[in-house]
Amino acid sequence: MLKEERQQTILNEVELHNRILLTDIAESLDVSIDTVRRDVKELDAENKLKRVHGGAISLGFTNKNTRNTNIYALEEKMKIAKKATTLLKDGAVIFIDGGTTCLELVRSIPDNLHLTCFTISLPVAMELSHKPNITVISIGGQVSKESQISIGANAIHNLSEIKVDYSFIGTGYVDAVYGLTEFDWDIVQIKKAVIKASKKTVLLSISEKLNSQHRYKTCDINAINTMITELDPEDSLLGAFKSLDIRIL
Repeated sequence: MLKEERQQTILNEVELHNRILLTDIAESLDVSIDTVRRDVKELDAENKLKRVHGGAISLGFTNKNTRNTNIYALEEKMKIAKKATTLLKDGAVIFIDGGTTCLELVRSIPDNLHLTCFTISLPVAMELSHKPNITVISIGGQVSKESQISIGANAIHNLSEIKVDYSFIGTGYVDAVYGLTEFDWDIVQIKKAVIKASKKTVLLSISEKLNSQHRYKTCDINAINTMITELDPEDSLLGAFKSLDIRIL
């Protein structure tokens, strides 16, 4: 594989999953970790991604601006966000996860809607603070510098003491058989706590993540009440999920 092809593959994986590990990319490309490390270093220098310890994260995932044109599949994420707002009821108590799709959900919430919203995400909390009728409650804990969300025992304990009507969460990987998975153990523990704290859990995921999996399991797919993608619910790509006990929007 040519260097240009290899680096494009790296960029595609970073943009799709927000974060990658050098070891995973090296294995999938059948090259050395040193080769991938050099590729990531070059891509970082070209301002195409951000290099972090052991991997890389997308620029859209780290950018703190109100609107960022580097967000991968922005149009699809905006469609998902608009679908998700149809579930919001005045006076509801909800949780919104971190990530770019969840940020689009926040931006799509009507200004006249009264909500109480918990979040572990610093960017989500800041975006919510501009909504005049939303009470924002930030779940505290150790802050992940990469994802800008609260992780660790304190955050998990705080989540154990609440019960929200809906939680809106993202995932790195989703599969009809293997459920929701991630490569980050700390993120998995937080998402498990969020699901336990929710009467209903709504998964927001672009269709490119369907039928993918990683090493750490967040939950079975039937722990999710509703899955929202940018696709029409009758799209054939959702066929494997239609026989499951979840709602598809």
